[in-house]
Amino acid sequence: MSLRRRPQHVGQLIADAARVFAGGKLLPRVDILALQEADKRTVRTGGHHVAQELAAQLDMNWVHAPAGIPRGVKPVKRQWWLDFEEPIDLHDSGDTGVALLSRRPLSDVTRIDLPWPECPWRPRLAMAATVSQIRIFNAHVDPHAACDGQLAQLEVIADQADAVAGPAIIMGDFNTLSREKCLETRSFLESRGYTTPIPTGTATWRGAGLRMHADWIFARGLKFVRWGVARPLHVSDHWPIWAEVEL
Repeated sequence: MSLRRRPQHVGQLIADAARVFAGGKLLPRVDILALQEADKRTVRTGGHHVAQELAAQLDMNWVHAPAGIPRGVKPVKRQWWLDFEEPIDLHDSGDTGVALLSRRPLSDVTRIDLPWPECPWRPRLAMAATVSQIRIFNAHVDPHAACDGQLAQLEVIADQADAVAGPAIIMGDFNTLSREKCLETRSFLESRGYTTPIPTGTATWRGAGLRMHADWIFARGLKFVRWGVARPLHVSDHWPIWAEVEL
């Protein structure tokens, strides 16, 4: 799509997402929403601040942690199936990042920088916040890293979650773009006391004719009641995953 049409197109996608997240049809009305690749006034999103605008339309509280992309650092060409993301221009004044939206107040907001030696042009990060005594972690794991590199990033998050006595949720785009990565990620977090209702291999991302299980929700000290994948919502290359939990 041409950059000239991008502001209107992305604005419509944000409005479509807000309508679905509030409507209760494809998924229950959202109380907590985790966004990855949440662009802040980049050219590729037509200057929109995605998290801020989506939160305003949903009447939710929001926090955003910018990635802090280094200016002028060129991406290294990787495997073809990892080159699907439209890059942010080398000198774009905008940024991307992760965000949390919540109908209840967010407190103790923390930025978590993840080790990212495989991808120096694209910092990887997570963020954490407390909502109603539940510690929420939103992660965007590096797709270029091998299993051990991805687990090293998740270990940083799990270590911070271990410092919390109460219940915790770790969720986001883990970029588990192979069965091995799915199995290793699940095994690691289950070994740290987390559970997920999502069967390994559930398609949450599609592109170039492929469907892969990239996104997860894990919890500790909480019981999953229901879960699902919000198909056919097409506001992203990912389908939103959702879960209802109770203490």
